[in-house]
Amino acid sequence: MKRIVIVTGASSGLGREFALQLAASRDCDEMWLMARRKDKLAELAGALGPRARVMDADLSGEAGVRRFAAILADESRRAKDGLIIDTLVNNAGFGTYGPFADTDLARQLEMINLNVVSLTGICHTALPFLERGSRVINVASLAGFIPLGNFAVYAATKAYVLSFSVAIAAELADSGVFVSTVCPGPVDTEFALVASNGARERVVDGKSPGDVVRHCLRDAERGRRVSVMAAKWKFKAFMSRFVGRYFFARHTWVHDKRPSR
Repeated sequence: MKRIVIVTGASSGLGREFALQLAASRDCDEMWLMARRKDKLAELAGALGPRARVMDADLSGEAGVRRFAAILADESRRAKDGLIIDTLVNNAGFGTYGPFADTDLARQLEMINLNVVSLTGICHTALPFLERGSRVINVASLAGFIPLGNFAVYAATKAYVLSFSVAIAAELADSGVFVSTVCPGPVDTEFALVASNGARERVVDGKSPGDVVRHCLRDAERGRRVSVMAAKWKFKAFMSRFVGRYFFARHTWVHDKRPSR
């Protein structure tokens, strides 16, 4: 059996860090780097060595899920004894700042397609290739713990990822497949640049993506199914249980404007 590690959204940020750190920590035959930016993937593959494979693919929506399924099926046929997914990291996703009414609808539906539809479909498609000891890591967000004004759709998609991931973690526990969810707050990646459409280059007080991934992988080794790194982030996640959902959405709508063009 060929053992593989798959990282979606591997071209930058957390995805790139997951690929780098998993290459050093997991025993696999191949590491599949999946994203749309082939040049970035090729650069990363060069750093990872011969095990890395570049698979530039648009994974968005149902078409993206079919694309992922076709790749898995084709590669499984080519492998001598089939494939086993050692680790699957669902990192592909993006956010968009701004009021719901003022944000392009097509862009928001695209966000739902990638953050929710693709992640769900990829998890389901991967199931037959998982075995006892396999791991699934889904990237959610601190935003998934409570509704956010000026970030409504993104926070809702990450709330879905968190809820879905914990649920399938419970369903798959008896099979020995471990599912974990990483819920970072602000991280120093390209996220803000994309979310603000170029108005904000970096988030304020962004944490190192390397530190976030390192913490997530350490939590997974310890059997923690939800990974929240910084003390400030843990406090916010904990307090979300006691703050009214409407109150916090209204508070962020009034006091936490996010730049966008």
